[in-house]
Amino acid sequence: MSYHLPPVLPGFVGRQRELTALTDALREHRFLSLTGAGGVGKSRLALQAAHEFREVTGREVAWADLWQLPDDRLLVATAADALGFADHTPAVPLDALSGWLAEEDPLLVLDSCEHLLDGCRSLVAQLLRECPRLSVLVTSREPLGLPGERGVALGPLPFGSDALSLLERLAEEAGRPLADTADMVAAARLCARLEGIPLAIELAAGRLAERDIHQLGSELGQLLDLKTPQPRGGPRRHQALRTTIGWSHELCAPAERLLWARLSVFRGAMDADAVRAVCAGGPLTPEGVEKALAGLVRRSVLMRSRDRYRMLDTVREYGRMWLDALGESDRTADRHARHHARTAWRADRAWFGVDQVHWYRWISASHVDLCTALDHLLAADPEAAVEMAGHLGFFWSCCGHLPEAARYLEEALQSSSAPGPARNRALWALGVVRVLRGEHDAGRELAHACRHQAERTGDADAVLRAAYLLALTHLLGGRPLVAEHVVDTGLAQVGGAPALAAPRAMCRLARVFAHTARGLLDRAREGAEELRRESMERGEWWTRSYADYQLALIALFEDRADGATAHATSMLEGKLRIGDSFGLALGLDLLASSLAAQGAAERAVAAHTAAERYWNAVGHPQRGTPELGPVRDRYEATARSQLGDAGYDEATARAMLRGPGAITRELLGRTPPGR
Repeated sequence: MSYHLPPVLPGFVGRQRELTALTDALREHRFLSLTGAGGVGKSRLALQAAHEFREVTGREVAWADLWQLPDDRLLVATAADALGFADHTPAVPLDALSGWLAEEDPLLVLDSCEHLLDGCRSLVAQLLRECPRLSVLVTSREPLGLPGERGVALGPLPFGSDALSLLERLAEEAGRPLADTADMVAAARLCARLEGIPLAIELAAGRLAERDIHQLGSELGQLLDLKTPQPRGGPRRHQALRTTIGWSHELCAPAERLLWARLSVFRGAMDADAVRAVCAGGPLTPEGVEKALAGLVRRSVLMRSRDRYRMLDTVREYGRMWLDALGESDRTADRHARHHARTAWRADRAWFGVDQVHWYRWISASHVDLCTALDHLLAADPEAAVEMAGHLGFFWSCCGHLPEAARYLEEALQSSSAPGPARNRALWALGVVRVLRGEHDAGRELAHACRHQAERTGDADAVLRAAYLLALTHLLGGRPLVAEHVVDTGLAQVGGAPALAAPRAMCRLARVFAHTARGLLDRAREGAEELRRESMERGEWWTRSYADYQLALIALFEDRADGATAHATSMLEGKLRIGDSFGLALGLDLLASSLAAQGAAERAVAAHTAAERYWNAVGHPQRGTPELGPVRDRYEATARSQLGDAGYDEATARAMLRGPGAITRELLGRTPPGR
């Protein structure tokens, strides 16, 4: 569990009065809206204030980017992700989120609400009503209009001071420093013509590599002078921004303009591979994409962060207008969807191997675009949607996107009834979702349906996956002998094709769980060690982490606390890499028990407290297979006997003041990140 707050962006200029006022207001009011025109700098000021608020108050801050959402269907999920809530419940997502947040006290920042006003009103109203310690800051072009809302309006930068400082810095970065008084006068005049709007200034400065400040001011000034002083579309500053965007577009090379238009199909940040796959074609060659990308970054049309590119809302809206004018909207949306479907297939194929962690991270970073692609395929090609949802379902289940996984899998299965491997995989993935949400009977029914379909179609992969899923329901229900029989039958039913390595490993893992639950510890240890060795050879982490989980549990049953600690920490390393809150909770439970057995009661209490926070962050009390319960009870009794009741309670109180992520990293020997 961790709150998402992006780092402060470099180059923050001016706004000290506004920053102080906003930070002070956040300390005094539960609900603020920071409003202003597009491009005026709301997000940057809010981010700066969020960091200062966290430093001053010690409260956590969660930042949710709403600019990437096409509608409000992913609104609650995006807020939950920002807050670190990986919902594993069958409840209505907003009810589950507000129930979890009821005792928490973070500041939630919803950035760019203007296109989701109705959804944001419902979300904020319920959260503020049911979470009395929560504070909310929204940025929007207009307020939400809710009771208790305190509005803070943000205007442009002052022309002769902050706006000029911004342009001066950008000119320096572009290799065109303002060298003398004449340059400064020209720059100040340009800032005034651009109404002090930061985005307009940044776009204009993107041309400084090709022309000096005097040429820039003259060329752009002539365009602005052609406009009416008070356009009917709104204040003059709106006209200045639109004119600057249009002027920047006109000065782009043809390939850059075409790429700008095609990039507007992406909702979130995109990587270069996705850009090439979706945007190349016709006059825009793959090599031309690379050159055009660099040009758009240089001209401030795109922002680059590490290996991903992002386009601001206002700039994307302009590109979308041109994409529609070119008649390419449908074709580009289809290319976008097909690319993400192909990439999901690649991720699924590579799951049981060295690239597993890479694909978990890619799927997390591309979440909104993957959902956008599925939305398109549900309407355009339901069978492709079934296949894509099936490939994504297990990834999403492991990293906390169960509500989205359930919705898309259900819609895809309802949209197409064509039998075959794709449908089998989707049925299985939905069954995994049901089990992880605690709906064991529904998961068992889906496992039977998947197995029935697999046997009809001769799908060996689905036979094994159905066996794993069915065994999982029996393990969680305290029937390990039945679980062992199910996986043994499935493994005997299929051959030894290498393509079946992943589902075979899942079945073997379920058998290890069954042996441990039955007390067959030697057989369980042998199976777990073999799986762990194979996973390490492949560079794979999911199976390895659960093999470590079993080896830690076995070591605790055999009173080998050192071995249990080593395997529990190894499990946690794997779960941190994947981003699996459910697995982190399980691993911390085991680590708490092993540390207590070693006499490290203070560290054990910290591990147990972090585990409880992670359990809360998946919406469930402590869970797992039945044999874990006595281990938890043993931990608490041992730790209390070492510390005494008062000492135990004091250690718990100290641990509660720290985030579970920081505790976990410290227990693993990592230095907690600074703020």
